[in-house]
Amino acid sequence: QVQLVESGGGLVQAGGSLRLSCAASGSFFRINGMNWNRQAPGKQRELVAGITRESVTVYADSVKGRFTISRDNAKNTVYLQMNSLKPEDTAVYYCNADVTRVVGDRDYHYWGQGTQVTVSS
Repeated sequence: QVQLVESGGGLVQAGGSLRLSCAASGSFFRINGMNWNRQAPGKQRELVAGITRESVTVYADSVKGRFTISRDNAKNTVYLQMNSLKPEDTAVYYCNADVTRVVGDRDYHYWGQGTQVTVSS
């Protein structure tokens, strides 16, 4: 089994910064693509940023220039540095990952439990 555990959420004033972390643990061969998603109350979950194992990145237009996704493959961890936070960034942030559990097998998709980010105006 594979577990993804997020941390680093909290309450911050507009203009502030937070750094989220998501660590994968359990039994697996390799972590491939990793993403950060968010879901605000009453809204659908949306992709915030994604990163391949080779650190190719993609961002939602709403966070470009403010958020930075990175990863440490040795630690099986993905990070989201969030700067210049706005009240509209308030949401539960979830990480997900595509995982190769056994060599030669297909990838499996896993989600973390989420961490709350609240930005006050």
